[in-house]
Amino acid sequence: MTALADALVAARRSNTTLDAASWTDALQDATQAYEVQDAVAAALGWFGNTSIPAHWKSGGASRNLTLTHAPLPPHGVRKSPADFSDLAFHSPGIEAEIALRLGQDVTPAMAAKLDHQDTASLIDAMAVSVEIVDSRWQDLAATPPLLRLADSQVHGALVLSEWQPYAAVDWASQRCETKVGASETVVREGTHPLADPAWLLPIWLRHITRHGQTAPAGTVVTTGSWVGIVPCRRGDQVTAEFAGIGSVRLTV
Repeated sequence: MTALADALVAARRSNTTLDAASWTDALQDATQAYEVQDAVAAALGWFGNTSIPAHWKSGGASRNLTLTHAPLPPHGVRKSPADFSDLAFHSPGIEAEIALRLGQDVTPAMAAKLDHQDTASLIDAMAVSVEIVDSRWQDLAATPPLLRLADSQVHGALVLSEWQPYAAVDWASQRCETKVGASETVVREGTHPLADPAWLLPIWLRHITRHGQTAPAGTVVTTGSWVGIVPCRRGDQVTAEFAGIGSVRLTV
């Protein structure tokens, strides 16, 4: 694991990519992948002495599959309109999402008892977000899931709209429009993979408090793509709008 963490740190520092075939047997389980996440973040000084980072990604393809999580480096989290021309990307893609913000502290004891029905009261605000997905692996499609997870779950950057008060939404009819460059607008309705972005909160909160720290009010999680991954290129102008919630603009 140490060698893998060192390789990912070197790849980030040199803006290069790695051949996943050389690391196929480096990890045995998700616990080890999360340890690599932490080691990379520590080596790059992303979070200083902060016990729980301020921004996270969490999600999965369905409620029946294991959800995964990653803390997001603060230099890549920006408000809309955002320009990411100063950051290095290799094969970026766009995910249009909803971000949620904790309105109160959540202790490990609280997180352990949470049910999916209990979490709405913990959230004070929501925002439209776009994640730029990017990887330190040369061939992402051929990269095993654990290696993707170790690489911050292939995170590149995040842009957030203005925060809106959190309120009950008919997510099954929620409309999302995403446009990348000159491509046609991608329109989706009710396509969140978990049906409700807040469904993941108990699982995510148990993950981030697993070492005994309290998740502070204001901690943010972005909750999974409504459009899959939409390819993009450097210089593309991107917009994403969720009707009734907000919109973001960014330059890749």
